[in-house]
Amino acid sequence: MPDKLLQPSGPGRPKDPAKRRAILEAAKSLFLRNGYDGSSMDAIAAEAGVSKLTVYSHFTDKETLFSAAIKAKCEEQLPELLFELPDNVPLESQLLEIARGFLALVNSRESVEMHRMMVNLASQGSKLSQLFYEAGPKRVQEEMEVLLHKAAKRGLLSLDNPHLAADHFFSLLKGGAHFRLLIGCGEPLKGEDAEHHVQDAVQLFLRAYRP
Repeated sequence: MPDKLLQPSGPGRPKDPAKRRAILEAAKSLFLRNGYDGSSMDAIAAEAGVSKLTVYSHFTDKETLFSAAIKAKCEEQLPELLFELPDNVPLESQLLEIARGFLALVNSRESVEMHRMMVNLASQGSKLSQLFYEAGPKRVQEEMEVLLHKAAKRGLLSLDNPHLAADHFFSLLKGGAHFRLLIGCGEPLKGEDAEHHVQDAVQLFLRAYRP
């Protein structure tokens, strides 16, 4: 029977947050281990310890689950609260926290493997790369743009193009080290090395955009 025929037709009982988390963890694990095509909804349900119908009750199809897994991974390291720019928090402190979270995210084994998978799929004309971009990198970029726009309105930064400034911020953090990591020619920055890199990137960004 086609998978789509097993989707529940009504709202049913309230959804269990613990089961949703288990499904997302199982999805992230299997997508990385077996690829997208090699990870069936049956296998994800088994890995999560739930029924296939439970998976569909939380996520209507595999593409939706894939996008949700990418978004969940990003939110683990970069929760939305990081981008709110409270009045009582110095801009530099907020940028440092975002930078630390972003560096930890892009240097994680899951992120590196997912990037490699997306590059491979893109060469095959798969639309999954677009789903990945919209669920992860694009969301983070847009949230950063909003924060930088707020900072500029408060006179904390001088910039006309928040999109370009956000690009500069994340590019400084990735640098050459992330490219080397992706192609297997380097190790993730850790400990003091990671902190020095974060501090340098944020200071460079502020020197470029402070009034």
